[in-house]
Amino acid sequence: MSRRKDQKIRESRSIAFIAESGSLIQTITTETVTPPGVNAAGEVDRSLASGIAWSAAAKWSSQLISWASFLVVARILAPSDFGLVGMAAIFTGLLQVATDAFVTAVTTIHDLTAEQLAQLNTVSALSGFLIFLLSCGIAVPLGHFFRSPRLPLVAVVASTMFLVSGFRTVPYSLLYRDMRFRLLSVFDAVQAVTQALTMLAMAWFGFGYWTLIIGNIVGALTLAALQISRRPYRFASPRLNSIKDALTFSRRVMAANISWYGYSNADFLIAGRMLGQTALGVYTLAWSLAMIPLEKVTVIISNVSFPFFSAAQNDHAALRRHLRILTEGLSLVIFPATIGLALVASDLVPLLLGKKWEAIIAPLAILAFLAAFRSLATLLPPILNVTGEARFVMWVMQGALIILPLAFYFGSRWGPVGIAYGWIIAYPAVAICLYQRTFRKIELPLRDYIGAVSPALTGTFVMVITVETLKHFLLSDFQLPVRLAAEVFGGASAFIFSLVIFHHGRLRVFWNFGLDCVNRSGWNRWASTSRLCKPEPSLPGN
Repeated sequence: MSRRKDQKIRESRSIAFIAESGSLIQTITTETVTPPGVNAAGEVDRSLASGIAWSAAAKWSSQLISWASFLVVARILAPSDFGLVGMAAIFTGLLQVATDAFVTAVTTIHDLTAEQLAQLNTVSALSGFLIFLLSCGIAVPLGHFFRSPRLPLVAVVASTMFLVSGFRTVPYSLLYRDMRFRLLSVFDAVQAVTQALTMLAMAWFGFGYWTLIIGNIVGALTLAALQISRRPYRFASPRLNSIKDALTFSRRVMAANISWYGYSNADFLIAGRMLGQTALGVYTLAWSLAMIPLEKVTVIISNVSFPFFSAAQNDHAALRRHLRILTEGLSLVIFPATIGLALVASDLVPLLLGKKWEAIIAPLAILAFLAAFRSLATLLPPILNVTGEARFVMWVMQGALIILPLAFYFGSRWGPVGIAYGWIIAYPAVAICLYQRTFRKIELPLRDYIGAVSPALTGTFVMVITVETLKHFLLSDFQLPVRLAAEVFGGASAFIFSLVIFHHGRLRVFWNFGLDCVNRSGWNRWASTSRLCKPEPSLPGN
Protein backbone atom coordinates (compact mmCIF):
# COMPACT_ATOMS: atom_id res chain seq x y z
CA MET A 1 0.00 0.00 0.00
CA SER A 2 1.25 3.04 -0.21
CA ARG A 3 3.28 3.59 2.80
CA ARG A 4 1.09 6.41 2.80
CA LYS A 5 -2.49 5.61 3.55
CA ASP A 6 -1.77 7.67 6.50
CA GLN A 7 -0.84 10.75 4.53
CA LYS A 8 -1.93 13.57 6.69
CA ILE A 9 -4.64 16.11 7.34
CA ARG A 10 -7.79 18.08 6.67
CA GLU A 11 -8.47 21.10 4.48
CA SER A 12 -7.86 24.14 6.70
CA ARG A 13 -6.25 27.55 6.73
CA SER A 14 -6.51 28.17 10.45
CA ILE A 15 -7.40 26.31 13.64
CA ALA A 16 -8.87 28.15 16.60
CA PHE A 17 -6.42 27.05 19.26
CA ILE A 18 -3.23 27.42 17.20
CA ALA A 19 -1.58 30.80 16.90
CA GLU A 20 -0.13 31.76 13.53
CA SER A 21 3.24 32.33 15.15
CA GLY A 22 3.34 28.71 16.23
CA SER A 23 3.68 29.59 19.91
CA LEU A 24 2.20 27.30 22.53
CA ILE A 25 -1.32 28.27 23.50
CA GLN A 26 -1.68 28.71 27.24
CA THR A 27 -5.47 28.77 27.47
CA ILE A 28 -6.96 25.36 26.90
CA THR A 29 -10.42 25.12 25.45
CA THR A 30 -12.84 22.25 24.97
CA GLU A 31 -13.85 23.61 21.59
CA THR A 32 -13.57 20.96 18.91
CA VAL A 33 -10.87 21.43 16.31
CA THR A 34 -12.70 21.04 13.03
CA PRO A 35 -11.10 22.58 9.95
CA PRO A 36 -13.49 24.61 7.87
CA GLY A 37 -14.65 23.08 4.64
CA VAL A 38 -14.11 24.60 1.25
CA ASN A 39 -17.31 25.56 -0.46
CA ALA A 40 -16.09 26.05 -3.99
CA ALA A 41 -14.57 23.20 -5.96
CA GLY A 42 -12.38 25.71 -7.77
CA GLU A 43 -10.85 26.87 -4.49
CA VAL A 44 -10.12 23.26 -3.53
CA ASP A 45 -8.48 22.66 -6.88
CA ARG A 46 -6.35 25.79 -6.59
CA SER A 47 -5.25 24.77 -3.10
CA LEU A 48 -4.34 21.31 -4.36
CA ALA A 49 -2.33 22.72 -7.25
CA SER A 50 -0.53 25.13 -4.96
CA GLY A 51 0.36 22.38 -2.51
CA ILE A 52 1.68 20.11 -5.24
CA ALA A 53 3.71 22.93 -6.75
CA TRP A 54 5.37 23.90 -3.48
CA SER A 55 6.03 20.33 -2.39
CA ALA A 56 7.47 19.36 -5.77
CA ALA A 57 9.69 22.43 -6.05
CA ALA A 58 11.20 21.99 -2.60
CA LYS A 59 11.64 18.22 -2.74
CA TRP A 60 13.03 17.99 -6.25
CA SER A 61 15.50 20.81 -5.76
CA SER A 62 16.86 19.20 -2.60
CA GLN A 63 16.98 15.80 -4.27
CA LEU A 64 19.46 17.05 -6.83
CA ILE A 65 21.96 17.24 -3.98
CA SER A 66 20.70 14.06 -2.30
CA TRP A 67 20.96 11.91 -5.43
CA ALA A 68 24.41 13.23 -6.28
CA SER A 69 25.70 12.52 -2.78
CA PHE A 70 24.06 9.09 -2.79
CA LEU A 71 25.90 8.10 -5.94
CA VAL A 72 29.19 9.23 -4.41
CA VAL A 73 28.49 7.33 -1.19
CA ALA A 74 27.54 4.19 -3.13
CA ARG A 75 30.83 4.29 -5.01
CA ILE A 76 32.81 4.63 -1.76
CA LEU A 77 30.97 2.09 0.41
CA ALA A 78 30.81 -1.65 -0.19
CA PRO A 79 27.67 -3.76 -0.77
CA SER A 80 28.18 -5.33 2.67
CA ASP A 81 27.85 -1.86 4.28
CA PHE A 82 24.44 -1.39 2.71
CA GLY A 83 23.52 -4.92 3.71
CA LEU A 84 24.36 -4.37 7.38
CA VAL A 85 22.38 -1.15 7.57
CA GLY A 86 19.54 -2.80 5.67
CA MET A 87 19.31 -5.45 8.38
CA ALA A 88 19.00 -2.79 11.10
CA ALA A 89 16.53 -0.74 9.06
CA ILE A 90 14.13 -3.68 8.92
CA PHE A 91 13.21 -3.03 12.54
CA THR A 92 13.90 0.67 13.01
CA GLY A 93 11.17 1.47 10.49
CA LEU A 94 8.60 0.52 13.15
CA LEU A 95 8.70 4.13 14.35
CA GLN A 96 6.83 5.17 11.23
CA VAL A 97 4.16 2.59 11.99
CA ALA A 98 3.42 4.14 15.39
CA THR A 99 3.55 7.80 14.40
CA ASP A 100 1.58 7.37 11.17
CA ALA A 101 -1.32 5.81 13.05
CA PHE A 102 -1.68 8.85 15.30
CA VAL A 103 -1.24 11.23 12.35
CA THR A 104 -4.12 9.52 10.57
CA ALA A 105 -6.31 9.76 13.66
CA VAL A 106 -5.66 13.48 14.07
CA THR A 107 -6.37 13.96 10.38
CA THR A 108 -9.49 11.87 9.92
CA ILE A 109 -11.43 12.38 13.17
CA HIS A 110 -12.92 15.83 12.83
CA ASP A 111 -14.17 16.53 16.35
CA LEU A 112 -11.00 16.16 18.44
CA THR A 113 -10.71 18.83 21.13
CA ALA A 114 -7.54 20.60 22.17
CA GLU A 115 -7.44 18.53 25.35
CA GLN A 116 -7.74 15.30 23.40
CA LEU A 117 -4.92 16.38 21.11
CA ALA A 118 -2.73 17.05 24.13
CA GLN A 119 -3.46 13.55 25.39
CA LEU A 120 -2.61 12.04 22.00
CA ASN A 121 0.62 14.04 22.04
CA THR A 122 1.58 12.30 25.28
CA VAL A 123 0.62 8.87 23.94
CA SER A 124 2.71 9.45 20.82
CA ALA A 125 5.78 10.49 22.83
CA LEU A 126 5.45 7.46 25.09
CA SER A 127 5.10 5.21 22.06
CA GLY A 128 8.41 6.48 20.69
CA PHE A 129 10.13 5.73 24.00
CA LEU A 130 8.63 2.23 24.20
CA ILE A 131 9.70 1.46 20.64
CA PHE A 132 13.24 2.54 21.53
CA LEU A 133 13.26 0.14 24.49
CA LEU A 134 11.88 -2.64 22.30
CA SER A 135 14.59 -2.02 19.70
CA CYS A 136 17.30 -2.24 22.35
CA GLY A 137 15.76 -5.41 23.73
CA ILE A 138 15.79 -7.32 20.47
CA ALA A 139 19.10 -5.95 19.12
CA VAL A 140 21.12 -8.96 20.27
CA PRO A 141 18.60 -11.58 19.07
CA LEU A 142 18.44 -9.71 15.76
CA GLY A 143 22.23 -10.04 15.45
CA HIS A 144 22.01 -13.78 16.10
CA PHE A 145 19.20 -14.15 13.57
CA PHE A 146 21.24 -12.52 10.81
CA ARG A 147 24.50 -14.06 12.07
CA SER A 148 26.04 -10.56 12.18
CA PRO A 149 28.01 -9.65 15.35
CA ARG A 150 28.13 -5.95 14.37
CA LEU A 151 24.37 -5.63 13.99
CA PRO A 152 23.28 -5.18 17.67
CA LEU A 153 25.29 -1.99 18.19
CA VAL A 154 24.13 -0.62 14.84
CA ALA A 155 20.49 -1.32 15.74
CA VAL A 156 20.78 0.35 19.16
CA VAL A 157 22.42 3.49 17.76
CA ALA A 158 19.87 3.74 14.95
CA SER A 159 17.02 3.40 17.48
CA THR A 160 17.97 6.67 19.20
CA MET A 161 15.89 8.39 16.52
CA PHE A 162 12.81 7.02 18.29
CA LEU A 163 13.40 9.11 21.39
CA VAL A 164 12.89 12.35 19.46
CA SER A 165 10.58 11.48 16.61
CA GLY A 166 7.67 10.48 18.83
CA PHE A 167 7.44 14.08 20.02
CA ARG A 168 6.88 15.47 16.54
CA THR A 169 3.70 13.58 15.61
CA VAL A 170 1.11 16.09 16.81
CA PRO A 171 3.12 19.19 15.77
CA TYR A 172 3.60 17.60 12.35
CA SER A 173 -0.11 16.76 12.07
CA LEU A 174 -1.20 20.25 13.04
CA LEU A 175 1.09 21.86 10.49
CA TYR A 176 -0.57 19.70 7.85
CA ARG A 177 -4.03 20.51 9.14
CA ASP A 178 -3.08 24.15 8.65
CA MET A 179 -2.16 23.26 5.05
CA ARG A 180 1.32 24.71 5.61
CA PHE A 181 2.73 23.05 2.51
CA ARG A 182 5.32 25.72 1.83
CA LEU A 183 6.73 25.55 5.36
CA LEU A 184 6.75 21.75 5.49
CA SER A 185 8.39 21.58 2.08
CA VAL A 186 11.18 23.84 3.30
CA PHE A 187 11.62 21.62 6.37
CA ASP A 188 11.85 18.51 4.19
CA ALA A 189 14.41 20.20 1.96
CA VAL A 190 16.56 21.23 4.93
CA GLN A 191 16.41 17.68 6.26
CA ALA A 192 17.35 16.12 2.91
CA VAL A 193 20.28 18.45 2.33
CA THR A 194 21.58 18.11 5.90
CA GLN A 195 21.36 14.33 5.73
CA ALA A 196 23.02 14.16 2.32
CA LEU A 197 25.92 16.41 3.29
CA THR A 198 26.45 14.48 6.53
CA MET A 199 26.64 11.17 4.67
CA LEU A 200 28.95 12.59 2.04
CA ALA A 201 31.39 13.92 4.64
CA MET A 202 31.40 10.72 6.69
CA ALA A 203 31.87 8.48 3.65
CA TRP A 204 34.75 10.65 2.48
CA PHE A 205 36.50 10.30 5.85
CA GLY A 206 36.09 6.53 5.91
CA PHE A 207 33.32 5.91 8.46
CA GLY A 208 31.99 2.95 6.46
CA TYR A 209 28.50 1.74 7.36
CA TRP A 210 28.26 4.35 10.14
CA THR A 211 27.87 6.86 7.32
CA LEU A 212 24.35 5.61 6.64
CA ILE A 213 23.36 5.27 10.30
CA ILE A 214 24.55 8.68 11.50
CA GLY A 215 23.27 10.39 8.35
CA ASN A 216 19.74 9.10 9.00
CA ILE A 217 19.89 10.14 12.67
CA VAL A 218 21.02 13.66 11.76
CA GLY A 219 18.19 13.91 9.23
CA ALA A 220 15.56 12.74 11.73
CA LEU A 221 16.79 15.10 14.44
CA THR A 222 16.81 18.03 12.03
CA LEU A 223 13.24 17.42 10.87
CA ALA A 224 11.90 16.89 14.39
CA ALA A 225 13.58 20.04 15.70
CA LEU A 226 12.18 22.17 12.88
CA GLN A 227 8.62 20.90 13.21
CA ILE A 228 8.49 21.06 17.00
CA SER A 229 9.98 24.55 17.11
CA ARG A 230 7.41 25.81 14.63
CA ARG A 231 4.35 24.17 16.18
CA PRO A 232 5.04 23.12 19.80
CA TYR A 233 2.15 21.54 21.64
CA ARG A 234 1.45 20.77 25.25
CA PHE A 235 1.05 17.37 26.91
CA ALA A 236 -1.76 16.02 29.07
CA SER A 237 -2.27 12.84 31.05
CA PRO A 238 -4.07 10.34 28.81
CA ARG A 239 -7.63 9.40 29.81
CA LEU A 240 -8.72 6.36 27.86
CA ASN A 241 -12.42 7.17 27.98
CA SER A 242 -11.69 10.59 26.47
CA ILE A 243 -9.65 9.40 23.50
CA LYS A 244 -11.22 5.97 23.05
CA ASP A 245 -12.47 6.62 19.51
CA ALA A 246 -9.13 8.03 18.40
CA LEU A 247 -7.25 5.11 19.92
CA THR A 248 -9.61 2.58 18.31
CA PHE A 249 -9.13 4.18 14.91
CA SER A 250 -5.37 4.41 15.52
CA ARG A 251 -5.27 0.74 16.53
CA ARG A 252 -6.81 -0.34 13.24
CA VAL A 253 -4.54 1.90 11.24
CA MET A 254 -1.54 0.72 13.25
CA ALA A 255 -2.47 -2.94 12.67
CA ALA A 256 -2.69 -2.25 8.94
CA ASN A 257 0.61 -0.36 9.04
CA ILE A 258 2.36 -3.12 10.95
CA SER A 259 1.14 -5.66 8.41
CA TRP A 260 2.16 -3.38 5.54
CA TYR A 261 5.55 -2.85 7.13
CA GLY A 262 5.93 -6.56 7.69
CA TYR A 263 5.33 -7.60 4.09
CA SER A 264 7.15 -4.55 2.69
CA ASN A 265 10.29 -5.53 4.59
CA ALA A 266 9.95 -9.30 4.46
CA ASP A 267 11.97 -9.32 1.25
CA PHE A 268 14.92 -7.69 3.04
CA LEU A 269 14.53 -10.02 5.99
CA ILE A 270 14.52 -13.12 3.82
CA ALA A 271 17.34 -11.85 1.61
CA GLY A 272 19.50 -11.20 4.66
CA ARG A 273 18.70 -14.54 6.28
CA MET A 274 18.74 -16.81 3.23
CA LEU A 275 21.26 -15.09 0.95
CA GLY A 276 23.68 -13.25 3.28
CA GLN A 277 24.87 -9.71 3.82
CA THR A 278 26.35 -9.08 0.37
CA ALA A 279 23.27 -10.30 -1.48
CA LEU A 280 21.11 -8.18 0.80
CA GLY A 281 23.26 -5.17 -0.07
CA VAL A 282 22.69 -5.86 -3.76
CA TYR A 283 18.94 -6.19 -3.29
CA THR A 284 18.73 -3.13 -1.02
CA LEU A 285 20.43 -0.84 -3.52
CA ALA A 286 18.33 -2.24 -6.38
CA TRP A 287 15.18 -1.54 -4.37
CA SER A 288 16.32 1.97 -3.43
CA LEU A 289 17.06 2.94 -7.02
CA ALA A 290 13.88 1.38 -8.40
CA MET A 291 11.66 3.17 -5.88
CA ILE A 292 13.21 6.63 -6.26
CA PRO A 293 10.56 7.84 -8.75
CA LEU A 294 7.76 6.34 -6.66
CA GLU A 295 8.99 7.81 -3.39
CA LYS A 296 9.93 11.23 -4.73
CA VAL A 297 6.80 11.76 -6.84
CA THR A 298 4.09 9.62 -5.28
CA VAL A 299 4.83 10.83 -1.77
CA ILE A 300 4.32 14.43 -2.88
CA ILE A 301 0.96 13.61 -4.47
CA SER A 302 -0.17 11.49 -1.51
CA ASN A 303 0.86 14.04 1.11
CA VAL A 304 -0.98 16.86 -0.61
CA SER A 305 -4.04 14.89 -1.73
CA PHE A 306 -4.96 13.31 1.60
CA PRO A 307 -6.55 16.44 3.14
CA PHE A 308 -8.72 16.78 0.04
CA PHE A 309 -9.79 13.13 0.21
CA SER A 310 -10.61 13.69 3.87
CA ALA A 311 -12.56 16.88 3.18
CA ALA A 312 -14.62 15.08 0.51
CA GLN A 313 -15.14 11.83 2.44
CA ASN A 314 -18.93 12.11 2.10
CA ASP A 315 -18.87 13.32 -1.52
CA HIS A 316 -18.25 10.31 -3.75
CA ALA A 317 -18.43 12.33 -6.95
CA ALA A 318 -15.58 14.53 -5.71
CA LEU A 319 -13.57 11.47 -4.68
CA ARG A 320 -14.03 9.93 -8.14
CA ARG A 321 -12.95 13.15 -9.79
CA HIS A 322 -9.82 13.58 -7.67
CA LEU A 323 -8.85 9.91 -8.03
CA ARG A 324 -9.06 10.04 -11.83
CA ILE A 325 -7.17 13.33 -12.05
CA LEU A 326 -4.36 12.20 -9.77
CA THR A 327 -4.15 8.75 -11.37
CA GLU A 328 -3.74 10.20 -14.84
CA GLY A 329 -1.16 12.74 -13.75
CA LEU A 330 0.77 10.25 -11.64
CA SER A 331 0.89 7.62 -14.38
CA LEU A 332 2.18 10.15 -16.92
CA VAL A 333 5.11 10.92 -14.63
CA ILE A 334 5.82 7.55 -13.00
CA PHE A 335 5.39 5.16 -15.94
CA PRO A 336 8.09 6.64 -18.19
CA ALA A 337 10.44 7.16 -15.24
CA THR A 338 10.22 3.67 -13.75
CA ILE A 339 9.82 1.58 -16.88
CA GLY A 340 12.42 3.73 -18.60
CA LEU A 341 14.77 2.96 -15.71
CA ALA A 342 14.15 -0.75 -16.21
CA LEU A 343 14.94 -0.46 -19.91
CA VAL A 344 18.29 1.33 -19.45
CA ALA A 345 19.43 -0.40 -16.25
CA SER A 346 22.04 -2.53 -18.03
CA ASP A 347 23.84 0.61 -19.22
CA LEU A 348 23.03 2.95 -16.34
CA VAL A 349 24.41 0.83 -13.48
CA PRO A 350 27.95 0.24 -14.85
CA LEU A 351 28.27 3.89 -15.83
CA LEU A 352 27.09 5.45 -12.56
CA LEU A 353 28.02 2.86 -9.93
CA GLY A 354 30.80 0.82 -11.47
CA LYS A 355 31.09 -2.84 -12.41
CA LYS A 356 31.06 -4.04 -8.79
CA TRP A 357 27.32 -3.30 -8.75
CA GLU A 358 26.37 -5.15 -11.95
CA ALA A 359 24.53 -7.76 -9.89
CA ILE A 360 21.76 -5.23 -9.20
CA ILE A 361 20.81 -4.85 -12.87
CA ALA A 362 18.29 -7.72 -13.08
CA PRO A 363 16.48 -7.07 -9.76
CA LEU A 364 16.51 -3.34 -10.48
CA ALA A 365 14.72 -3.85 -13.79
CA ILE A 366 12.09 -6.11 -12.20
CA LEU A 367 11.46 -3.81 -9.25
CA ALA A 368 11.23 -0.76 -11.49
CA PHE A 369 8.34 -2.39 -13.37
CA LEU A 370 6.72 -3.13 -10.01
CA ALA A 371 7.09 0.51 -8.94
CA ALA A 372 5.24 1.70 -12.05
CA PHE A 373 2.01 -0.03 -11.11
CA ARG A 374 2.41 0.01 -7.34
CA SER A 375 2.51 3.81 -7.45
CA LEU A 376 -1.12 4.00 -8.58
CA ALA A 377 -2.31 1.73 -5.76
CA THR A 378 -0.97 4.17 -3.15
CA LEU A 379 -3.98 6.42 -3.78
CA LEU A 380 -6.50 3.75 -2.76
CA PRO A 381 -5.97 3.11 0.99
CA PRO A 382 -6.35 6.82 1.90
CA ILE A 383 -9.73 6.90 0.16
CA LEU A 384 -10.82 3.72 1.92
CA ASN A 385 -9.68 5.05 5.30
CA VAL A 386 -11.61 8.32 5.05
CA THR A 387 -14.76 6.54 3.82
CA GLY A 388 -15.02 4.20 6.80
CA GLU A 389 -13.13 1.21 5.42
CA ALA A 390 -10.13 1.23 7.79
CA ARG A 391 -11.03 -2.27 9.02
CA PHE A 392 -11.07 -3.62 5.46
CA VAL A 393 -7.67 -2.07 4.75
CA MET A 394 -6.38 -3.72 7.92
CA TRP A 395 -7.58 -7.17 6.80
CA VAL A 396 -6.12 -6.77 3.31
CA MET A 397 -2.75 -5.82 4.76
CA GLN A 398 -2.83 -8.78 7.13
CA GLY A 399 -3.57 -11.08 4.20
CA ALA A 400 -0.66 -9.58 2.31
CA LEU A 401 1.54 -10.29 5.33
CA ILE A 402 0.91 -13.98 4.68
CA ILE A 403 1.17 -14.34 0.90
CA LEU A 404 4.03 -11.97 0.10
CA PRO A 405 6.64 -13.41 2.53
CA LEU A 406 5.83 -16.87 1.19
CA ALA A 407 6.49 -15.62 -2.33
CA PHE A 408 9.80 -14.06 -1.22
CA TYR A 409 10.86 -17.24 0.57
CA PHE A 410 10.27 -19.49 -2.44
CA GLY A 411 11.85 -16.92 -4.75
CA SER A 412 15.00 -16.64 -2.62
CA ARG A 413 16.35 -19.88 -4.09
CA TRP A 414 17.02 -17.83 -7.25
CA GLY A 415 18.77 -15.04 -5.35
CA PRO A 416 17.82 -11.34 -5.38
CA VAL A 417 16.16 -11.80 -8.78
CA GLY A 418 13.84 -14.46 -7.39
CA ILE A 419 12.80 -12.25 -4.49
CA ALA A 420 12.06 -9.42 -6.91
CA TYR A 421 9.87 -11.78 -8.96
CA GLY A 422 8.04 -12.64 -5.74
CA TRP A 423 6.68 -9.09 -5.75
CA ILE A 424 5.52 -9.39 -9.36
CA ILE A 425 3.71 -12.66 -8.67
CA ALA A 426 2.05 -11.93 -5.31
CA TYR A 427 1.41 -8.19 -5.11
CA PRO A 428 -1.37 -8.08 -7.77
CA ALA A 429 -3.64 -10.04 -5.41
CA VAL A 430 -3.30 -7.26 -2.83
CA ALA A 431 -3.88 -4.50 -5.38
CA ILE A 432 -6.98 -6.20 -6.83
CA CYS A 433 -8.64 -6.29 -3.39
CA LEU A 434 -8.00 -2.58 -2.87
CA TYR A 435 -9.19 -1.66 -6.36
CA GLN A 436 -12.41 -3.67 -6.10
CA ARG A 437 -13.43 -2.19 -2.77
CA THR A 438 -12.48 1.36 -3.78
CA PHE A 439 -14.38 1.22 -7.07
CA ARG A 440 -17.44 -0.20 -5.31
CA LYS A 441 -17.25 2.27 -2.42
CA ILE A 442 -17.10 5.44 -4.53
CA GLU A 443 -19.04 3.96 -7.50
CA LEU A 444 -16.25 4.39 -10.03
CA PRO A 445 -16.70 2.43 -13.30
CA LEU A 446 -13.64 0.46 -14.40
CA ARG A 447 -13.75 1.99 -17.89
CA ASP A 448 -13.36 5.48 -16.43
CA TYR A 449 -10.26 4.43 -14.51
CA ILE A 450 -8.77 2.74 -17.58
CA GLY A 451 -9.43 5.94 -19.51
CA ALA A 452 -7.36 7.82 -16.95
CA VAL A 453 -4.28 5.62 -17.43
CA SER A 454 -4.61 5.06 -21.18
CA PRO A 455 -2.39 8.02 -22.22
CA ALA A 456 0.47 6.77 -20.04
CA LEU A 457 0.03 3.18 -21.22
CA THR A 458 0.11 4.25 -24.86
CA GLY A 459 3.22 6.37 -24.41
CA THR A 460 4.99 3.67 -22.41
CA PHE A 461 4.30 1.03 -25.05
CA VAL A 462 5.80 3.21 -27.78
CA MET A 463 8.75 4.04 -25.53
CA VAL A 464 9.53 0.37 -24.87
CA ILE A 465 9.53 -0.48 -28.58
CA THR A 466 11.76 2.50 -29.37
CA VAL A 467 14.36 1.83 -26.66
CA GLU A 468 14.56 -1.89 -27.36
CA THR A 469 15.02 -1.19 -31.06
CA LEU A 470 17.83 1.26 -30.35
CA LYS A 471 19.56 -1.13 -27.95
CA HIS A 472 19.56 -4.19 -30.14
CA PHE A 473 19.87 -2.85 -33.67
CA LEU A 474 21.38 0.63 -33.71
CA LEU A 475 23.56 1.26 -30.66
CA SER A 476 25.30 -2.02 -29.92
CA ASP A 477 28.70 -0.76 -31.10
CA PHE A 478 28.61 2.64 -29.41
CA GLN A 479 30.43 3.53 -26.23
CA LEU A 480 28.47 3.24 -22.99
CA PRO A 481 27.85 6.98 -22.30
CA VAL A 482 26.72 7.62 -25.88
CA ARG A 483 24.49 4.56 -25.88
CA LEU A 484 22.83 5.50 -22.59
CA ALA A 485 22.24 9.10 -23.69
CA ALA A 486 20.69 7.93 -26.95
CA GLU A 487 18.42 5.47 -25.16
CA VAL A 488 17.20 8.09 -22.70
CA PHE A 489 16.64 10.73 -25.36
CA GLY A 490 15.03 8.28 -27.76
CA GLY A 491 12.70 6.84 -25.12
CA ALA A 492 11.62 10.24 -23.82
CA SER A 493 11.04 11.53 -27.35
CA ALA A 494 8.98 8.46 -28.24
CA PHE A 495 6.82 8.86 -25.13
CA ILE A 496 6.10 12.54 -25.81
CA PHE A 497 5.60 11.95 -29.54
CA SER A 498 3.00 9.26 -28.84
CA LEU A 499 1.09 11.64 -26.58
CA VAL A 500 1.16 14.32 -29.27
CA ILE A 501 -0.19 11.89 -31.87
CA PHE A 502 -2.73 9.89 -29.87
CA HIS A 503 -3.58 12.12 -26.89
CA HIS A 504 -2.78 15.67 -27.96
CA GLY A 505 -5.79 17.07 -26.11
CA ARG A 506 -4.66 15.53 -22.84
CA LEU A 507 -1.08 16.70 -23.40
CA ARG A 508 -2.26 20.26 -23.92
CA VAL A 509 -4.27 20.13 -20.70
CA PHE A 510 -1.24 18.86 -18.76
CA TRP A 511 0.98 21.52 -20.28
CA ASN A 512 -1.43 24.23 -19.21
CA PHE A 513 -1.72 22.64 -15.80
CA GLY A 514 2.06 22.62 -15.41
CA LEU A 515 2.20 26.32 -16.20
CA ASP A 516 -0.62 26.94 -13.77
CA CYS A 517 1.18 25.05 -11.01
CA VAL A 518 4.20 27.28 -11.52
CA ASN A 519 1.93 30.28 -11.07
CA ARG A 520 0.23 28.56 -8.11
CA SER A 521 -3.19 29.59 -9.24
CA GLY A 522 -4.47 27.51 -12.10
CA TRP A 523 -5.77 24.12 -11.03
CA ASN A 524 -9.27 25.38 -11.90
CA ARG A 525 -8.26 25.55 -15.56
CA TRP A 526 -7.40 21.84 -15.38
CA ALA A 527 -10.70 21.10 -13.74
CA SER A 528 -12.68 23.04 -16.32
CA THR A 529 -10.95 21.66 -19.43
CA SER A 530 -10.34 18.04 -18.47
CA ARG A 531 -12.82 15.55 -19.76
CA LEU A 532 -12.10 13.56 -16.62
CA CYS A 533 -13.10 16.52 -14.42
CA LYS A 534 -16.44 17.42 -15.97
CA PRO A 535 -19.33 17.40 -13.51
CA GLU A 536 -20.97 14.01 -13.22
CA PRO A 537 -24.69 13.37 -13.11
CA SER A 538 -25.95 12.83 -9.60
CA LEU A 539 -25.97 9.21 -8.51
CA PRO A 540 -28.10 7.65 -5.79
CA GLY A 541 -26.36 8.12 -2.47
CA ASN A 542 -24.16 11.03 -3.62
